[in-house]
Amino acid sequence: MGQLLFKLFFAWLTGNAITTFARFITAVRAIWDGVEPVPMQRVYFANHTSNGDFILIWTVLPPNLRAQTRPVAGADYWLTSPLRTFIGRDVFNAVLIDRNSETRTDDPMQLILDGIDTGASLIIFPEGTRNMTDAPLLPFKSGIFNISKARPEVDLVPVWIDNLNDVMPKGKLVPIPLLCTVTFGAPIRAEAGESREDFLKRAEVALLNLAPKDKQPDDAEVAA
Repeated sequence: MGQLLFKLFFAWLTGNAITTFARFITAVRAIWDGVEPVPMQRVYFANHTSNGDFILIWTVLPPNLRAQTRPVAGADYWLTSPLRTFIGRDVFNAVLIDRNSETRTDDPMQLILDGIDTGASLIIFPEGTRNMTDAPLLPFKSGIFNISKARPEVDLVPVWIDNLNDVMPKGKLVPIPLLCTVTFGAPIRAEAGESREDFLKRAEVALLNLAPKDKQPDDAEVAA
């Protein structure tokens, strides 16, 4: 019992250290645009350019919401060492997904739905992988559509993370201090009879509308 309590305390302490460091190095601030930070279950879906993305979202959530919010992350990254395993499982309480279809034994969508069914909110990246291109977003995978269809009572909240790729550029070990913002937008849900393609396009537009103007595609690109 004492060992378990120590582990829980150490995980809490580590989580506080991570959020403190994230705030120090990025001066991150939250912008709530069309949604409020209230204690209700949500799925936050965000753009993805860095391994630090979900840490910034987690950091700017109020503590009571942070305690109930779990990132969906790759087991192939977070289970590769004892330290990463401790941080992924015990600190972030992540829903860990095996992204290798040839080796996994569990259905990723079922793991995500099981996480929702515990009452937790989730952080998910519908692009599926980090966007290393010049495009503002990669095409969305179908996961958020499947989530909304399976759990229609849960709001999906778009979240735009700005500047983190400049803070933690690929291949660099030392973060570069820079102001970051995390903008939360109005929630969406899949509508009755809405196709997967139409919903994913609507979700992409909802997310892009939160981006700085210089990162938004023109109307022709969005329509395409």
